[in-house]
Amino acid sequence: MTTRTEVIDILNDLLKNAHDGHQGYLAAAKETHSPYLQNTFQTLAEHHARTAADLAALVQHHGGEAVDHGSATGAVHRGWLKVKAAVGADSDASILDEAERGEDANVARYRKALKADSLPADVLATIDRQAQAAQRSHDEIKAMRDAAKAKA
Repeated sequence: MTTRTEVIDILNDLLKNAHDGHQGYLAAAKETHSPYLQNTFQTLAEHHARTAADLAALVQHHGGEAVDHGSATGAVHRGWLKVKAAVGADSDASILDEAERGEDANVARYRKALKADSLPADVLATIDRQAQAAQRSHDEIKAMRDAAKAKA
């Protein structure tokens, strides 16, 4: 049985990741010169912001305090994205590669969260719905990355 504290910890871990995704996609939108990718990244940033809001509300509903920041790993990931863009490392393909790496981590976090024992029904439903959306985002970014690499 998962305790209330464990539920809040799981939700806050996903919340940090959602903040990372939001900030990461905003950074990616600034680094690309492709209007299509700018729009895609902006849309994904907004999706991560909504995800974060849903998770924060769940944390509070379950008596916890929602984190309002991302992780140190996410900050490093965004920094690496800027370095790659600055040195011109096949810009769009590199940006998509980093985005896909971030989505891999996102999907893995959701899989881990879904393995927790006896999550409350509202938490399980939200995590399951968000995990499916994370997988779709991953697949979309991966397809765009593969197409960009094929063009290069």
